[in-house]
Amino acid sequence: MKQYIESFTFPDGDKEFDFLLKIKRKCYDSFYPFKILSKAGLIGLDFEPVTILYGGNGSGKTTALNIIAESLGLNRESVYNRSNFFEDYTGMCSYSILDEVPETSRIITSDDVFDYMLNIRMLNLGIDDKRDELLGEYLEYKHASFKMKSLDDYEELKKNNLSKSKTQSMYVRKRVMDNVITKSNGESGFMYFTSHIKDNGLYLLDEPENSLSPDKQMELMAFIEDSVRFFGCQFIISTHSPFLLSMKYSKIYDMDAKPAKVTKWTDLDNVRRYYHFFKEREDEFS
Repeated sequence: MKQYIESFTFPDGDKEFDFLLKIKRKCYDSFYPFKILSKAGLIGLDFEPVTILYGGNGSGKTTALNIIAESLGLNRESVYNRSNFFEDYTGMCSYSILDEVPETSRIITSDDVFDYMLNIRMLNLGIDDKRDELLGEYLEYKHASFKMKSLDDYEELKKNNLSKSKTQSMYVRKRVMDNVITKSNGESGFMYFTSHIKDNGLYLLDEPENSLSPDKQMELMAFIEDSVRFFGCQFIISTHSPFLLSMKYSKIYDMDAKPAKVTKWTDLDNVRRYYHFFKEREDEFS
């Protein structure tokens, strides 16, 4: 299985302190991302074909992904939280690669998927408006007599003939593209991942389970596993989805632990909570 990046090192608390000590006194709103990962005890990551960063809100897992993506110059769509000190911080990071990171590599965030679904919704709104317009057009041509007087009337003739040979729904379907309108938010979100993850690439995914049903999360898990095993991809993922945490070929860093440490997915607090919840209600499933 392919690996592009082998390890990544973040500055420790001492290095951060030395840097911040040299800064001239000014009114800064934030020193982000300083003191985020060092506070979590995350100094370095050693990667596998799939590396998962697990942790609750504020654990720093999204920050870590953004730092890695920025350091490697990965493609991205949505803007992200950064400060005057972001480049200073990434300049203090280091990494080791096993092979050149392909140009197709990218970071995919929840905002990317949300914006994509929102665009589809707006497109669907336009299609709905067009459908209403075409329903009126159908009725107009269906009951109108028409004579072609010149070649300029050819398009009108086609519409007239189409209205008389098709049902109302078939007429509208023929006249408007409606392939995206049948997809739910979850299906659209899943489609975003499958269309943006190409062969032979390094992909950073920030909480990809958002907007995905359990079925779609399991489909995404299988898609990622196949991408790793057969199509030369490597993944670094932040998640607390038990489905994705159970993924093959993965190493999991528990960023809720202090310091962050490698942990089996079945020992993670979030997964154990699910386990005990269903175990206590086991008789209700029989």
